[in-house]
Amino acid sequence: MIRFPALPALVAASIVVVSPALAATVRLEGHFTPEHGTTSQPDGTVQATLNTRTNLVKYTLTWTGLSGPVVAAHFHGPAPAGEEAGVLVPIPSPYKSGQHGSVLLSSEQAEALQNGQVYVNLHTAAQPNGEARAQLAPVRPGGKK
Repeated sequence: MIRFPALPALVAASIVVVSPALAATVRLEGHFTPEHGTTSQPDGTVQATLNTRTNLVKYTLTWTGLSGPVVAAHFHGPAPAGEEAGVLVPIPSPYKSGQHGSVLLSSEQAEALQNGQVYVNLHTAAQPNGEARAQLAPVRPGGKK
């Protein structure tokens, strides 16, 4: 019988080398609501995923009912719903409903996002401080926030 004493060690080593650290993906969503007492009736959503290993957020923004075109958009935080916070990451233009892209967060920002402490704000010429806000929250399995 021929034995290969190094074979088990070789197999174990290849598993470690071939198996990269698995990243969890967290789904998040938020619904746009009026900001700063605007009279418009914004509607729409932010759908996002966070790769917890790289802190890369991929997002899609959809909206209707604003007073005019979006002139700026940002991820803000950390702040709970109803409270304001500074800009974490700008969302690049051009702005149009259905827009998608990605942003890279710091570890602290990614933690705030997972804890529901980040929101997206849409700014218009009529409402330069923000017209619509969507507070992001993780979506649990089964689609519930």
